Amino acid sequence: MKLTRTAAKIAQALEDLTVIDAHEHLPPEHHRTSMKVDVFVLFSHYTRVDLVSAGMKPEEYDWLMNPDEDLDKRWAFFTPYLEHIRHGSYARPAFIAAKQLFGFDDINDQTYRPLSERIAAENTPGIYNRILRDKCNIEKALACTPFTDYNLDLFAIVPGINPFADVTTRDAIENLAGDTGIRVKDLDDHLEVFKTTTRKKKELGAVGLKSRTGPYQAPSRQKAEQLFNIIMRDGRTFAPTSPLAAYVRHKAYQFAAEQDLTVAVHTGMWRDFTKLAAVDFIPVIMAHPETRFDIFHAGMPSPRETGVIGKNFPNVTLNLCWCHIISQEMTCSTLQEWLDLVPTNKIIAFGADYHKPVEKTYGHLVMAREDIARVLAGRVDAGRLALGEALLLARKLFYDNPKRVYRLP
Repeated sequence: MKLTRTAAKIAQALEDLTVIDAHEHLPPEHHRTSMKVDVFVLFSHYTRVDLVSAGMKPEEYDWLMNPDEDLDKRWAFFTPYLEHIRHGSYARPAFIAAKQLFGFDDINDQTYRPLSERIAAENTPGIYNRILRDKCNIEKALACTPFTDYNLDLFAIVPGINPFADVTTRDAIENLAGDTGIRVKDLDDHLEVFKTTTRKKKELGAVGLKSRTGPYQAPSRQKAEQLFNIIMRDGRTFAPTSPLAAYVRHKAYQFAAEQDLTVAVHTGMWRDFTKLAAVDFIPVIMAHPETRFDIFHAGMPSPRETGVIGKNFPNVTLNLCWCHIISQEMTCSTLQEWLDLVPTNKIIAFGADYHKPVEKTYGHLVMAREDIARVLAGRVDAGRLALGEALLLARKLFYDNPKRVYRLP
């Protein structure tokens, strides 16, 4: 991206800035290095949304991502779709990674085979350090996954509340109890399984808990207990938005405050995003003033309302994770408004939010640096910030704020 002189100067400085990656789904490294990978790892995860939106069938996407299938046949099938998505924000990290990590100016008919060979050759132990530490300058990445066997020098974990809140079968309840030694007979036992599991994961490096917003339901112990007892007795199922889910989340938020754990809250983007609105979470925020809530994804496509939530509630921070690859332009306009609305200690700049393609974490970070540099440069050029102030502010957004919010050592 071509930047103004001031933005280029800020972006250059940001390359040397230590970063906290405030949201990932990357598995432990040995899971990644055990996978067979080729060029299509660069089009995995969120790029699927654009490919299916452009007309690719979900089962065709699954075939495309299977590295055991013929590479040439998959590439021939893929190329028409690539032209539909290559200029979007979801695809851009792939092209940045291809160029800056592997030395290929484009991903095309001439490069897909040698690029696949390079990606496979680099998929060896140490890949996370080579990309996340050496190339990205990431000090710590926060991983929202069920795994715990991470390199805790590089990762901290943020396990989910949702598996406990969204239970709909007796088998699921008993599986969660696992090796806790708790025989679940009633709702209190289930809540104790959650607490025991969370304490254990905190000992293993957990710094937060992951949840999500949704249409608000006031927590009701009576209704939750009724549903839980029916599930345990009859094995019946209920929608995850049931009063049982609302009550379990309510108790989990209380426990998060007791354990000094930040609750990361998915809002906005994904499928029926109208049911994931950040504004629906306001009653929960008000009910739990002692709990820290980090509102993910800016509530896109409604970041303005999300900004007002951050302005009004001292226990809320706002996280731009995922946003830069949803839309760089929407992210820049969002940050412009947030800098007017919200104290600057309440904004977190970056989380790559990828499952498998660690290479795209680098590409995403390049885009995040561009966005922050563009916004801050505009304020410098308008006389609203000195250049030194802009660089200090960038450090808050990329490093100081996430480190403080998640109590990283």
